[in-house]
Amino acid sequence: MNVYGYVRVSSKDQCTDRQLLALQDAKVPPQNIFVDRQSGKDFNRPQYQKLLKKLRENDLIVMKSIDRMGRNYEEILEQWRIITREKRADIAILDMPLLNTCKRENGLTGTFIADLVLQILSYVAQTERENIRRRQKEGIRAAQIRGVRFGRPRKEIPPQFPFLFQKWEAGEISGREAARVLGVSHKTFFQWAKKQGIKNF
Repeated sequence: MNVYGYVRVSSKDQCTDRQLLALQDAKVPPQNIFVDRQSGKDFNRPQYQKLLKKLRENDLIVMKSIDRMGRNYEEILEQWRIITREKRADIAILDMPLLNTCKRENGLTGTFIADLVLQILSYVAQTERENIRRRQKEGIRAAQIRGVRFGRPRKEIPPQFPFLFQKWEAGEISGREAARVLGVSHKTFFQWAKKQGIKNF
């Protein structure tokens, strides 16, 4: 049986020391530690994929915490299935002892307990995401009722617009030229022109 460690930080300037010390305390051989400096949004990470290829039956992967594996619980569940079912290897999460497929408690295998805990965590994470989206929608609606406007603020019509508008209306200058003088796009100029009651350009 080989024991491997997996470490992940989200960016190149983040420190891996805490994770490495935890793996050292767990007696993971330094040469068997794989480190990715990449976001946990998916599993397209070079060192994780390299570790997955090396993994054999009865090998063990040790991680400090479940969020080092990833951020998306649906994808974590899929990777967990690949490691424990297809590869027939084990996983131990140091910060959460129940997520240890090696253990047996009261006749229950560690794999069964860990799968159950992961399903619960996945449900909690999904529920929280839905609650966040619902709170955001409720907050936006409440703000709109109060008169709060979202998006980019509208440009104020500059003082020189009426003069240039009259020249454009008289055909003395083009809309693009007027817009250039005002420092806006021709689309914005025509929007302002519409406000003056001009329907056809």
